[in-house]
Amino acid sequence: MTTYDLFVIGSGPAGQRAAIQGAKSGKRVALVEKREVLGGSCINSGTIPSKTMREAVLHLSGYQYQNIYGINYRVKEKISMADLMFRVQHVIKTEIDVTQAQLSRNGIEVLTGAASFIDPHHIKVENSRGTAEFEAGVIVIATGTKPAVSAKVPINGRTIINSDQVLEMAFVPKTFIVVGGGVIGVEYTCMFATLGVRVILVEKRPRLLEFADSEMVEALSYHLRDHRVTMRLNEEVASVEEMPDGTVVATLQSNKRISGDALLYAVGRSGNVDDLNLAAAGIEADSRGRIAVDSEYRTKQPHIFAVGDVIGFPSLASVSMEQGRMAAAHAFGSPVKSNPEYYPYGIYTIPEISFIGKTEEQLTDEDVPYEVGVAYYREIARGQIRGDTTGRLKLIFHRETRKILGVHIIGEGASELLHIGQAVIILNGTVDYFVNTVFNYPTLAECYKAAAFNGLNKLARL
Repeated sequence: MTTYDLFVIGSGPAGQRAAIQGAKSGKRVALVEKREVLGGSCINSGTIPSKTMREAVLHLSGYQYQNIYGINYRVKEKISMADLMFRVQHVIKTEIDVTQAQLSRNGIEVLTGAASFIDPHHIKVENSRGTAEFEAGVIVIATGTKPAVSAKVPINGRTIINSDQVLEMAFVPKTFIVVGGGVIGVEYTCMFATLGVRVILVEKRPRLLEFADSEMVEALSYHLRDHRVTMRLNEEVASVEEMPDGTVVATLQSNKRISGDALLYAVGRSGNVDDLNLAAAGIEADSRGRIAVDSEYRTKQPHIFAVGDVIGFPSLASVSMEQGRMAAAHAFGSPVKSNPEYYPYGIYTIPEISFIGKTEEQLTDEDVPYEVGVAYYREIARGQIRGDTTGRLKLIFHRETRKILGVHIIGEGASELLHIGQAVIILNGTVDYFVNTVFNYPTLAECYKAAAFNGLNKLARL
């Protein structure tokens, strides 16, 4: 029986970083992956494919230049799923190669097969060649998630699909029903709406993306409606059926019936824990397959860690990477510092939304005296040059100390632009930093200066 210092289950972002951190600590590390290819859902069916598809949509639809050349401007007139997938497959292959090279370079042994616990320190790995058993001092569970299922929605992989099957669609539908107003549902809604598809978005909550700033979500909602998206908020699906002519009909609990060429069910995801035999390790998952952990990502068993999407919110690849790194560092006593309060959020809608820190709603609930400064892309030269006149940047700062409390951006490049605000927040900077700093011209970074002046002008009037 082979013994390892660290045994990582899952090769997604969290598993990769945990394995590499363990190897950097001089430990003998193995990483097991159920699929024949590395990268987990992130590279093969989730983050990387969906973001690449988004870029393909933006390019082929001519979206970013329609404000300049007119609403009918398109790079390609009839866009097919094959056109979108051409770019996606290239990126996936490159990312898998990069991941393999990183793991190999760090001396990590990669195993293929389904892992399950025999007891808290022993793991069985099964594949087509047989079964092998391994012993490990530290085990990291980074198995990620799979799309949630519902008896009301009979997934058939063709016209009724989940979020992992979007890229396998045979055609671009003319009418598309999306069930679920979370990150995944809204991102795909934006992509298909940009392609000219009539999208009907069904969400049981009163608003989309409840964890984001309401002003940014309102701006996105306006933009979606402008692209002919029908939003059915406060509505829940009662049943879904495929009709003899191939169309899909969804009946809502309010007795409304909506019809489309295809339906995407994107109501949450559940942890990939069914095959792990967690009970043998003395660990349990909740009803949605999520594993409870402490601040160091330890489970009930102090030598077994869980990281990434399998532990729940926020289920972001960037955060999963950091959780994996930190778990391995804690396991082997390496000094490590990271503050989850300052993790950035990037939502790849069209236009993008990105934010860090507190929202206005949170600060209002906490009775914090704050002021807001806003800058609009349309008033910044770079915004006009790029043809993006819908974007805006909002700075939230403390009225008395002037410390930056939150940065919220909607617009193309939001997830990149946010990092300037992130650095200032982490370094305890004030709104005056932006006033006294010279930014390149013309750039979107000027939004920070314009927003700072806007906020301080409001203070001056008090």
